[in-house]
Amino acid sequence: MTAPHLPLFKRVICEALGTALLVAAVVGSGIMGEKLAGGNQAIALLANTIATGAALAALILTFGPLSGAHLNPVVILASALRQIFPWREVTPYLAAQILGGLLGTVSAHIMFGLPWYSLSQHARSGWPQLFSEFVATFGLVLVIWSCTRNHSIPATAMAVASYITAAYWFTASMSFANPAVTLARSITDTFSGIRPIDVPGFIGAQLSGAAAATLFGSWLEKKRA
Repeated sequence: MTAPHLPLFKRVICEALGTALLVAAVVGSGIMGEKLAGGNQAIALLANTIATGAALAALILTFGPLSGAHLNPVVILASALRQIFPWREVTPYLAAQILGGLLGTVSAHIMFGLPWYSLSQHARSGWPQLFSEFVATFGLVLVIWSCTRNHSIPATAMAVASYITAAYWFTASMSFANPAVTLARSITDTFSGIRPIDVPGFIGAQLSGAAAATLFGSWLEKKRA
C-alpha cells in the first residue's frame, strides 16, 4: 500500500527511515539483550524478539499511511509482480531500504559505543537455515498479501509483527525474511549478526519464498474469480 498524495522523494525517505529504525531495533535489542542476559541465549533471544515485534508494529502504523511501510525488498518485488506497485518506483524503494538498513546498524553501534561496523563472524549456513528463510519469507509475504486485501493498516501491522515474533522462535534461522535487514546484519559482529559469506544464500532463499507466496496468492485470486 502506497500513499500517492506524497511525492516519491518523501516516500523514499520514509522507507529509508523506517528500515533504519527497524534494523536499529533488531541490532540494538540484540546487543542489549546479550549484555543483560548473562550468557543465557534464550533470554537474549526473547528480548530481541519482543523488541523487534514491537518496533515493527509501531513502524508499520507510523509509515503505512506515508510510504506503505514496505521496509523489505521482497515485499516491494512481490507487490510489483502483482501489479499493485509501479515498477518505475521499485529501484528507489530498494535503494532506500538497503541504505536505511545499513544506517540502522551503524546507529545501533554508535548508541552502544561500538565501532561503526564490524563484519559478522556468526555462521548461519546449511540447508536447515536456508529452508527456514524460505518458510519465514513465504509466510510473511502471504500474511501481508491477505491482510492488505482484507484488513486495515492497524490489523496488518499487528499481523505482521505477530508473525515475525513467532517466526523468530519456530525457524532455525531466527527469521530474517528481509534482504535489506540481512545485508545490514552482516556488518555487526553482535548477537543478531550473520557472516557476509552466508548472506547470498539467505537472500536467495528469501527471494524464493517470496516468489512462491506470490504465485500461491495469484492462484488463490484466480480461484475466487
